[in-house]
Amino acid sequence: MLPDLAWWAWALLGVAALVVGLSKTAVPGAGTIAVAIFAAVLPAKQSTGVLLLLLIVADIFAVTMYRRHADWKTLLRLAPAVVVGVLLGVVFLWFADNLWVKRTIGVILLLVIAITLLRRRFVSRVAAEGGSHRVAAATYGTLGGFTTMVANAAGPVMSMYFLAARFEVKAFLGTAAWFFAIVNLFKVPFSIGIGIITVPGLLIDLVLVPLVVVAAFAGRWLADRMPQSVFEKLVIAFTIVGAVYLLVA
Repeated sequence: MLPDLAWWAWALLGVAALVVGLSKTAVPGAGTIAVAIFAAVLPAKQSTGVLLLLLIVADIFAVTMYRRHADWKTLLRLAPAVVVGVLLGVVFLWFADNLWVKRTIGVILLLVIAITLLRRRFVSRVAAEGGSHRVAAATYGTLGGFTTMVANAAGPVMSMYFLAARFEVKAFLGTAAWFFAIVNLFKVPFSIGIGIITVPGLLIDLVLVPLVVVAAFAGRWLADRMPQSVFEKLVIAFTIVGAVYLLVA
């Protein structure tokens, strides 16, 4: 049966669904706001499962729109660390309560922002090649895998990594689209196994999917018209908002 939610709860979930679509095709990092809304309206585990399936729908549109712009060398560099991070997240979920999870992720996100901004300020792109790239991929990949498994909150982490790599808007969105499409599908069996994907959650998704689709197309229109400087500022701003929320909520 469709869960019996108040009208305001459905309204908030609708806003969150719009944010999911926009975050995949225009403003990476904004998805953390959707994480916060879903966690506020639905039980913690159920919210993670419901949101995961909406993210996968949005991933399909993002990949379709930006599939030609992905940097596959970057994705392959990240892959081993992401797998490790996802598995660590599965183990972590067995032992941590909701408050511990939120605080841990909030601290990680703020540290990632600080490290990324310092790295962009003091390290040139040429100097960042080679060993530094491998260290960054291992660090961000592990954190991204961990945070996406625990709370679907890897958007800000990976946004900081792609931002540090100085991708232009389309390359950023294309690489992020393929990254999350692959990782989110990889998470599905684990999510079913620990019981966070449920039939009531699937029914909620059916109601919200049209909003995700509308927002995904709106985001594509917006990305074509967004200056690089505005794009980067929005990514950083939404990352900070999401991190602070996770720390104080």
